[in-house]
Amino acid sequence: MHDFPHYLPLRSETKVYQRRKVHVLKPVFPGYVFTAYDQERRVDLLKSNHVVRVIEVQAQSTFLDELGQVRRALEVDETLGACEAFTEGRQVRITSGSFQGIEGRVQKVKGGTRVILNVDMIGQGVALDVAMHELEPID
Repeated sequence: MHDFPHYLPLRSETKVYQRRKVHVLKPVFPGYVFTAYDQERRVDLLKSNHVVRVIEVQAQSTFLDELGQVRRALEVDETLGACEAFTEGRQVRITSGSFQGIEGRVQKVKGGTRVILNVDMIGQGVALDVAMHELEPID
């Protein structure tokens, strides 16, 4: 992308083509690439013909924290996919297991507990299945 620092969260997926297993990487959030640029380079970004629309981030530190949580989760499990953002649950931190230290919103689901890592600006998130005893509330 013309030397713009960028982040494209990818998930690993296994497909079977003609009885052969093929591993492919697909965007977690289709249609979104996250990039950093200054106002002088905005025109270059728009002229690149790789971008349809730019969404400006108002709360940049919050947004970077959210993307950081998603990145950490994908480092642990590269098969995680996107889900709808969840705003009603309690904010929690995972205290043990492979996702230790990751924060999100807890959602009760049939047969378990799920922690949603929201990226509020795009209305999507990533869901992690976690045991209830691995969570602590954040106040």
